[in-house]
Amino acid sequence: MKKELDRLESTKNAVSGGVPYEVAQRYTVPHHMVTTTFVLEGFRVVRTLGVVRGITVRSRSLFGTIGAGLQTLVGGNITILTNLCEQARTEAFEIMVLHAAEIGANAVIGMRYDATEIMQGVTEVLAYGTAVVVEPIRDEQTGGSLFGGNAP
Repeated sequence: MKKELDRLESTKNAVSGGVPYEVAQRYTVPHHMVTTTFVLEGFRVVRTLGVVRGITVRSRSLFGTIGAGLQTLVGGNITILTNLCEQARTEAFEIMVLHAAEIGANAVIGMRYDATEIMQGVTEVLAYGTAVVVEPIRDEQTGGSLFGGNAP
C-alpha cells in the first residue's frame, strides 16, 4: 500500500508542476479516466460526486503581443498564442483533475472546456466535468474484469 501511495504522490507531482496553487494533498485522477463522453467504456458509474472545475486566468505579455503581431504579418499558425492557449488549457485540466481527486473521484465524465475574455488580453480558461466513482464492469462468464484480472 505504501508503494502505491508513493507512486500516486510522484504521479501527482509530475502532472501538477504547472498548477498555480495547491489543491489535492496526495492523489490524482489518471488522465485516461477523463472523458468527454458520459460513459467510460468498460466501467460502471457507482457514485456521482458532482461538478468539478479548474480555472486559470492568463494574459499575454508585452513581448508575446508584439511577437504575435509580427507572426500575423506572415500568416499561418501564430505559435506564441497557440502555446499560450495550450498551456492555459493544460493548467485548467490539471486543476480540475486534482479537484476531482480531492473529493474522492477516480474518473471525470462529460469533460468540457470554456474560455471567456475577461478584459482585453486577459482570458479565463475553464475545464469542467462530472466527478464520479467507477468500477470495472465484470465479465459475466469469467467473473473477472473485462480488462483481465479479477474485479474488486
